[in-house]
Amino acid sequence: MSGGGGGGGRSKRGRAPLGEINVTPLVDVMLVLLIIFMVAAPMITTGISVDLPRAEARVIELDESKLLLTITNDEKVYLGDAEVPFDRLEQALLANERLQREDELYVYGDSEVRYGFVVRVFGILQKAGIDKIGIVTNPLSSGETEGAAPPP
Repeated sequence: MSGGGGGGGRSKRGRAPLGEINVTPLVDVMLVLLIIFMVAAPMITTGISVDLPRAEARVIELDESKLLLTITNDEKVYLGDAEVPFDRLEQALLANERLQREDELYVYGDSEVRYGFVVRVFGILQKAGIDKIGIVTNPLSSGETEGAAPPP
């Protein structure tokens, strides 16, 4: 029996260097992170909830970079993702450099919002000098028909 420090009779200086890396812990951590991001990503990308009306209209591709004005069923107005008080909507539209530069706006309006409120919003859009306004709807399905107008 030698008085050495163990290790099969070799001293610490005599050990051969470990030439391989154990990647199992790295893979485990990466898989856990992947699962966390897969679960968290849909929660992060929540927008403003709007039930769009259905209409028989030509389908156009909405460019994600376009500026949106959203009207919710509780009559809140959002310019992009920021809520704008109704009494300051015209000032917000006039102060928005991007809107003044592009002069184009898409309106998302909830199907349950009062028609009178939507008309007031469109009046403000007209006063602000916005000429190109797109109204976003969901297309009707093939078997679905638009409801008849109510009697006068």
